[in-house]
Amino acid sequence: MTQASVPQSSVEEAASHEAKFAPIVIEPSRGVSLRLQDLWEFRELLYFLFWRDLKVRYKQTLLGGAWAILQPLATTVIFTVVLGRLAKVSSDGVPYSLFALSGLLPWQLFSFALTASSASLVSNTQLITKVYFPRLIIPISSVLVGLVDFAVGSTTLVALMVYYRVVPTWGILILPLLIVFVIVTALSVGLILSALNVQYRDVRHAVPFLIQIWMFATPVVYPSSLVPARWRVLYGLNPMAGVIDAFRWALWGTRAGTGEVILASIGSVLALLLIGVYYFRSVERNFADLA
Repeated sequence: MTQASVPQSSVEEAASHEAKFAPIVIEPSRGVSLRLQDLWEFRELLYFLFWRDLKVRYKQTLLGGAWAILQPLATTVIFTVVLGRLAKVSSDGVPYSLFALSGLLPWQLFSFALTASSASLVSNTQLITKVYFPRLIIPISSVLVGLVDFAVGSTTLVALMVYYRVVPTWGILILPLLIVFVIVTALSVGLILSALNVQYRDVRHAVPFLIQIWMFATPVVYPSSLVPARWRVLYGLNPMAGVIDAFRWALWGTRAGTGEVILASIGSVLALLLIGVYYFRSVERNFADLA
């Protein structure tokens, strides 16, 4: 009596089914492993979290996206009256309102991204403690939401440029790179603060104070030409100093600072990014226990 042979197709289907539903074992990495490729594998989750944070930001609001226009516009009016008219602060030959707004827009993008990323882990405690995914996705998604406000607020800058009949230079082509620079700077510091905030909850009280001091150390409402030449390189260690100068140069060709300042800012943000990612990865295995 011969044994019935199993069809080849059935064997292949069984093997495919077994491979498809094979258990995935998640083990802690030895040492500090960046595993940046996980961000690409979980890109759909990144999009979902970004879209969720965006809807929450504008849900049940009276003016909605209009806040992205009113906030920089109102701040520009105040600085124009106090610093431009009364204090006579230099604006490098550009109308002061344009000068101030061109610094406030990238600064507010940085400020929002830093604030959101530093609080992102604590505000997503339930997600962290229930399912595995690259924790880096949470601060990254919160940072990207600020791009929407920046895009909406930029319409005010365009309107002012039309009003003053100011034509941008060809340097406007590098604005996307400068926006990426602002996002990376905020993310670099936000990774460190978000990880610290999981363990020390009073970090959230220090962030607004840090942002306030950082703003006065950045040429948002005054030109960097006021800084003495011997301090320029040290001043450039503030990455936002170089990027805001570059914003104004890209828009209307104002002085963008020396090459040493730009290089110092680039080197500073790269160092911050490496430190931020390394520190975040080194402590993220404890997030679920501390959150």
